[in-house]
Amino acid sequence: MLLNRTKDGEHSEPDPLNGTPADHFGVGGASSNVSKTLEIKVEAPHVFRTPEKMEFLVAALITVCVLVSRTDGGETSAGDATWPYTATKYCAGKRQSPINIDSSAAEADCSLTAFSFVNFDNKFSLKSITNTGRTVKVGFYRGVKISGGGLSEEYDSLQFHLHWGNGFAVPGSEHTVDRKRYPMELHIVSMKSSYNGNISLAVADSTGLAVLGFFIDVRASGPASEPASWTKLTSYLSKIPTKGDMAGIAPGISLDELLEGVDRTKYYRYLGSLTTPMCNEAVVWTVFKEPIQISRELVSFFLFFWELNSDLCCITKRGTLH
Repeated sequence: MLLNRTKDGEHSEPDPLNGTPADHFGVGGASSNVSKTLEIKVEAPHVFRTPEKMEFLVAALITVCVLVSRTDGGETSAGDATWPYTATKYCAGKRQSPINIDSSAAEADCSLTAFSFVNFDNKFSLKSITNTGRTVKVGFYRGVKISGGGLSEEYDSLQFHLHWGNGFAVPGSEHTVDRKRYPMELHIVSMKSSYNGNISLAVADSTGLAVLGFFIDVRASGPASEPASWTKLTSYLSKIPTKGDMAGIAPGISLDELLEGVDRTKYYRYLGSLTTPMCNEAVVWTVFKEPIQISRELVSFFLFFWELNSDLCCITKRGTLH
């Protein structure tokens, strides 16, 4: 996950959710061709923290939540091996993302409650889809928000982006669970509402950003049961074949539809960072236990479309650090 600013032209449109300009910035992702990994179990409701690292990982199951220490050694990809030296302030820190989630080490934390999602059901909330040169980013109109889930305040949701790999042989999710890497991962990026879009304040705050991570897996059934929302979303890919291309999204797709089938009361929680420089340790990470399920054909379309049509094929992401 990396931080980037959106084009000025993207913010001049009226917002159908509340009549104000759209978001001021985004957090973009990158596709992946490298696998890496850390670790998590649901037991008694108490917290475990690794004192020397002051890092923790939480898994929430229904209203039961989990804290986990990061125990094993990290692996790095070719793209990020030099980051601790070139971006020393954070990239060499002790709260870096992504991680491997060890389900056997997770402990319950009942302070993590259910989330509240505002305008996730609104079919007018998705504004645009952009080829950033590193990922596909979908921007939101203002008014999409999250709260609860152990967050300290309400957060404005700004965009989501996707991470994928180089074919099924090299799956591309950033996080892993018990060292399993999924074909894709979707990140919904949000900022504390009290910062009013000020990214400088957000990245200076250890909980200034909140990212909801959803694994994407191949469903057992065929294309006949393909979620219509994902079919509609991927239909826009042909409109953004090269870096910098952007297309407006017509009303008709909601976030709830894209996340259909995922139990959003079951999740892992830890405090981490952006996954590209400057690697700011400013992110409350929530990684949902259940994956989004789409067909193999649709995953393949996403994975291989870019090989023929864009700069996005096979970009290395940061390896799992713990």
